[in-house]
Amino acid sequence: MISGYYNLASLYYLKFPMTLDPLLSAPQPIPVHAIAALVAMVLGGLQLWGPKGTRNHRTLGYIWVGLMAIVAFSGFFIHVLKLVGPFSPIHLLSVLTLASLWYAIRAARRGDIKRHRQTMVALFWMALILTGFFTFWPGRVMYQVVTGA
Repeated sequence: MISGYYNLASLYYLKFPMTLDPLLSAPQPIPVHAIAALVAMVLGGLQLWGPKGTRNHRTLGYIWVGLMAIVAFSGFFIHVLKLVGPFSPIHLLSVLTLASLWYAIRAARRGDIKRHRQTMVALFWMALILTGFFTFWPGRVMYQVVTGA
């Protein structure tokens, strides 16, 4: 039992190599893209687990949509992976994200809350969380942020 205590206590003194330098020194629009995505991830989580239909939900929702539009639009100008000219299949995700944002807002305005919810939840999990994992691929900026490599 005592050795377990020392192991846990020693974790406090570990130095993690995480640094924001690779992100802040990356060429634009990578920092704007990443910061907007991180803020959208936090706000999206609040939206998913908070009360729906309130003024606060709508206000945060419009902010989230704006952040997601920034993420999608700035993605068109990031050309790290080039498969078709300056573009890669990930750029199709930007098109899909922008179309889905429009679709979800239209559904909410028409009163089709079920479609609005389904689209927004799918956007959160697919466009932010799932694709966010790929930013930690070795050699990418967020991998360098987390590992200090």
